[in-house]
Amino acid sequence: MRTLGRLVSHHPWAVLIVWLLAAALSIPFAARAPAALNADPAGGLTQSEATRVTDLLRDRFGERDTNTVVIVTRSSPPLGTPQGDAAYQAFLSGLEKVPGVTRVTPPQGSGPYRTRAEDGTLALTLAQIPLLDGASDTLKLVRAYTARAQTPALSIRVTGGQAIADDFTHFAESDTKRSEFTALPLIALLLLVVFGALVATGLPLIVGMLSISVAMAALYGLTHLMPVSTFAQSVITMLGLGAGIDYALLTVNRFREELKRTPDARLAADRTVQTAGRSVAFSGLTVAIAMAGLILPPIAFVRSIGIGGVLAVLLTVLASLTALPALLALLGERVNSPRLVRFTWAQSGAASTGWTAFARRVTARPWLAVTASTALLLLLASPVLTLRTGYAGAWGLTPGVESRDALQDVRDLGTGGLLSQFEVILDPGHRYGPADRARFQQTVTDLRALPGVRGVLSPFVTPADLAGSVGGGSGAGSAGGGGSAGQLAALSALTSRSFSADRTLLRVTVIPEDTLRAADIPAFETQLRRTLNASGYSYLLGGAPIGGQEFSRAITNSLPTIILAVFAGTFLLLMIAFRSLLIPLKSILMNALTVGAATGIVTLIVQHGILAAPLGIPADVGVLDSSLPVLLFAVMFGLSMDYEIFLLSRVQEEYLRSGDNDEAIVLAVGHTARIITSAAIIMFIVFSAFIFGRVVASKSIGLGLAVAVALDATLVRLILVPAFLKLAGKWNWWLPAWLDRRLPHIRLEH
Repeated sequence: MRTLGRLVSHHPWAVLIVWLLAAALSIPFAARAPAALNADPAGGLTQSEATRVTDLLRDRFGERDTNTVVIVTRSSPPLGTPQGDAAYQAFLSGLEKVPGVTRVTPPQGSGPYRTRAEDGTLALTLAQIPLLDGASDTLKLVRAYTARAQTPALSIRVTGGQAIADDFTHFAESDTKRSEFTALPLIALLLLVVFGALVATGLPLIVGMLSISVAMAALYGLTHLMPVSTFAQSVITMLGLGAGIDYALLTVNRFREELKRTPDARLAADRTVQTAGRSVAFSGLTVAIAMAGLILPPIAFVRSIGIGGVLAVLLTVLASLTALPALLALLGERVNSPRLVRFTWAQSGAASTGWTAFARRVTARPWLAVTASTALLLLLASPVLTLRTGYAGAWGLTPGVESRDALQDVRDLGTGGLLSQFEVILDPGHRYGPADRARFQQTVTDLRALPGVRGVLSPFVTPADLAGSVGGGSGAGSAGGGGSAGQLAALSALTSRSFSADRTLLRVTVIPEDTLRAADIPAFETQLRRTLNASGYSYLLGGAPIGGQEFSRAITNSLPTIILAVFAGTFLLLMIAFRSLLIPLKSILMNALTVGAATGIVTLIVQHGILAAPLGIPADVGVLDSSLPVLLFAVMFGLSMDYEIFLLSRVQEEYLRSGDNDEAIVLAVGHTARIITSAAIIMFIVFSAFIFGRVVASKSIGLGLAVAVALDATLVRLILVPAFLKLAGKWNWWLPAWLDRRLPHIRLEH
């Protein structure tokens, strides 16, 4: 740190020019990043069963357009009247001409797959678009067309898997922008209260925006290498603003203290880097270790969040150790001007009399503090035992979003199962022939008889199937018109979709009675597999529900590895920083309590719907997004370590100075409580701003982090930790001599 401190303090203009160039070059690429992100729930699972089914449908069955856009129309006058039919036909002819739309299936008024209400007012039109390349672009064209085609006689809304995923991406981006614009004025106001001076107020915001812009540009580059999660943008914004403000508060506060000792601004900046800079560096490393845990699962979608988080943290640390001290070296005493607000409680650099007295009361009854606070955290964490994860689909968006609202119309028609279809690929082990017909038909019959199955698309049809049959890709729709000619066309379409080009693979599509929520998929999947296992065929089971389940299982299975890796990395780092075995163990356990309590509250609100309405969270979500547990753990655990290091570094500094463990705890709380509570309030605002968006997963992340910060900066950091340190006494600083000789010596100060 000495070399870095001298470099930054002696060459501040050079440092700032480098950062300004980096930011200027980053902005164009950062602006493109949001559009390149995606919300594919199974992104990166290239070898999953559902992905293999999709590949076989494309390569062996010739399915190039298995992506279904569901268009809900309300007609007034209704279909069946001359005016209603004329308005609808005009809409249909235009839809068929939209570039990228390969097939359009008009509504059917009869049969098991009815897509038209009996009174003709409500109908579904199915449009097939490309599955991968060009899917979002084609959907944009479809939506643009439906917006133009709206008339007083025809109301149109769009839903379907692609529409839901694109809405996730769009609203996650807009929510992030809105959260930034909402939070920044409040943050600036609080910073003004904390610092009292306008110049000092702007410095943390500058650090945050610098790191965010460069990190978003790097994220855009990452989109060319792997699928990048929509949540990566939210994580970068949260960490860039939250951690950046934390580190800036610590750094500016130390710089102001150093200015009281020396009038030389550059010397003060140098000393700030060597003291507060060490705490910032170690704090940032703990957050980076936690985010790096997300890189471990072999899922590109999750790895992208981890890489984005690590980039954001490292760039925030770099800006805090270079750009911020360079600005301070140039500003000197001007950092305290113009003085607009005088608020002694927040702006004093001396130890707080009130917090010092509070710390003495806590440490006077350490057993009570440890027992009561631990019991409360465990109680708050208890709902985690009921936690369920999955892909919430449209229910992961708030009411008012078109793709979610239109889904209710689909369900009202009794055709919600069209959005939860299961694709089955059967392998008879040889080329299909007449002798195989009875076995294939029996398998289809057994699947059709299962509870909750609306129908099975296969070559073996009933008269009802032909009356309202569904042809084409994985979205069902009419295969033909009325009469015998329409029935023959339907039978031909059903037959051709059921056999691979070489007739060595068979395909059936199972349509549930209604759209399946994430919690309902495992039971439905189990009964399908039981029937398929009894058929004697080798098989693969795919479709959107299976893809979501596979993604959820992959994430859940990776969680123990992530937790162990983060715990191990954090333990080693804190052991080196504090020359102790007990302190890193204590820090891990207490941060785990914070994470557990915050996750429990999120589970209670999002999954169980308790107090969901006041926060604008739908009460019918039913599950947490699959990626939320690992994401919440990584971000919450890492950020909780910020305050841990801020407090413990001061405890260690006071202990090394006086040798009195009990007094060191009290003095450390007195010196750090102001900055911890100020930083926590600001971070709480940053995270809370995400609660008021349209994407439930982003709302859940914001809620979890806001709760974690509130608990960590109050109950944990100012009560539980001081009380535990008091009970542990000299054991806080115990390290075996043989280990002490082998570890590098690093001293943290702030």
